[in-house]
Amino acid sequence: QVQLVESGGGLVQTGGSLRLSCAASGRFFRSYGMGWFRQAPGKEREFVATISANGGVTVYADSVKGRFTISRDNAKNTAYLQMTSLKPEDTAVYYCARRGPTMSYDYWGQGTQVTVSS
Repeated sequence: QVQLVESGGGLVQTGGSLRLSCAASGRFFRSYGMGWFRQAPGKEREFVATISANGGVTVYADSVKGRFTISRDNAKNTAYLQMTSLKPEDTAVYYCARRGPTMSYDYWGQGTQVTVSS
């Protein structure tokens, strides 16, 4: 069984930074890609970023490119999302997810709230 636990969310002013963490339980963390998604009130969940199993490939949504950085530490079974130059429109619940063997996201965390004040 895989469990994902996000942390690091909070309230920050426009232009500020936050680093989200996603701690994974279970074996074989290093074998799977990981992704970050977000859902703002009244909106559908949207893709933010993804990273390959060995960290060599990253992909970002256009809305966060150049401001967010996804990374991972396979020795610690943890994925990260470094967020800088935050904007009010980044306000959302952020979720991490595992990209499973079929390349779909099969395990999800409970989410962490990020609020950016203007």
